[in-house]
Amino acid sequence: MAAALHSTTTGHGSLADSGDQSLDDLHELLTVDDVAALLKVSRKWVYEHTRSRKMPRSERLPHIKLGKYVRFGPCAVRAFLAKRRQKA
Repeated sequence: MAAALHSTTTGHGSLADSGDQSLDDLHELLTVDDVAALLKVSRKWVYEHTRSRKMPRSERLPHIKLGKYVRFGPCAVRAFLAKRRQKA
């Protein structure tokens, strides 16, 4: 899981390399458990930050819905964290 975030910084086969999300890069999608572990928060916190109507859409954790499953792009998670750091 942490390797997925790390690989995006090294530029080897990451979602950010090509500027689009090709099918070859789907192996890098993170699960709710992955994101919760990386951010050291609960699964509930992750779910709340993907769907909370109390916060503007721009403040939500970016995610991809695959049926009932929620997945996260490593680059999107990093961008979310960077945005939060700027506001702090």
